[in-house]
Amino acid sequence: MKSAGEAVEILEAFDLTGSLRAASELVGCSPNTVARYVRLRGRGRPLEEPVRRNQLIDPYLAKVEEWVERSHGKVRADIVHDKLRAVGFEGSERTTRRAVAAAKKAYAAGHRRVFRPWIPEPGMWLQFDWGKGPRIGCRETLLWCAWLAWSRFRVVIPTWDRTMPTVIACLDETLRRFGGSPTYALTDNERTVTVDRIANIAVKHPVLVATGRHYGLQVHACVPADPASKGGPESTVKIAKADLVPTEANLLDEYVSFAELRAACDAFCDEVNGREHRETRRPPIELLADECRRLHPVPDEPYTVVFGVTRVVDEESTVRFGSARYSVPHQLVGERVWVRVDGDELVVAHVGPQALGRPPGTG
Repeated sequence: MKSAGEAVEILEAFDLTGSLRAASELVGCSPNTVARYVRLRGRGRPLEEPVRRNQLIDPYLAKVEEWVERSHGKVRADIVHDKLRAVGFEGSERTTRRAVAAAKKAYAAGHRRVFRPWIPEPGMWLQFDWGKGPRIGCRETLLWCAWLAWSRFRVVIPTWDRTMPTVIACLDETLRRFGGSPTYALTDNERTVTVDRIANIAVKHPVLVATGRHYGLQVHACVPADPASKGGPESTVKIAKADLVPTEANLLDEYVSFAELRAACDAFCDEVNGREHRETRRPPIELLADECRRLHPVPDEPYTVVFGVTRVVDEESTVRFGSARYSVPHQLVGERVWVRVDGDELVVAHVGPQALGRPPGTG
């Protein structure tokens, strides 16, 4: 391959002499080289176009492309080489690898997924996901991370578990922090969300469907193994864990109690929602004020069916469950509470002006 300057000199010599041999003697190259550059110029082709020589694998390229197509671009080059040797190919494995790489590149170009920027509408989408939280003593915690796609307003709630009652309680508290409920919610394929997939269509958990009807919210599950459909909540989880989970990088101290962790989560939400977002160039708390006009109201009472059975606190500030009495705060005398068993613990939940949406078991 000649440089650009040498190619121009070859053509200049040919234009001067009009002879392939004379031009080759002037520039010091073979007449065939002069003829090739003259032919390329005559056809309007680039002078630096490389010359492709015939290879031993050329008769087998159609078969290589067929195997790449059938495997959806996943077949390995060593497997292709073994198959080619079985049908008479005598070239090297390096030649096969180059041919397979070229075939895969061509296949990917014709089957590449087209990504378009998602432009969310205000009041339409809520996304949520779970992240592993810090340890408190010898017990693991979890972080519920949710955000509104348009305003980027985030909510992080610590929990002990992610059972269905906790999911619904966290969802209720999230909607009340938003000041309204959007139209859709998008999340991962948890067992509390989808119980099965038929023909690649998610079968939603009936309790979650009833919960969505209570709040006027339609819950959707993302496409399995598709980061593009749930990148928002995953980024929220990543940022929350970086600022809340003690590591050697952030040098955070261990949390002494669950109340301390919840206070840290509230402070984190206040910080990220109060500072300018790099995409919108506005604080999420300001955008939330605009988006609230597109959200529909949240019911006064949470969806409490899955919290357990109802009991009324008697004059002795106790409730009866399973032939036993359990003490509750005396301020709840005469109030209705919900009682359920969670593992080795009995959880008593009360819904009132000061406790709307607080997940059971979170302090």
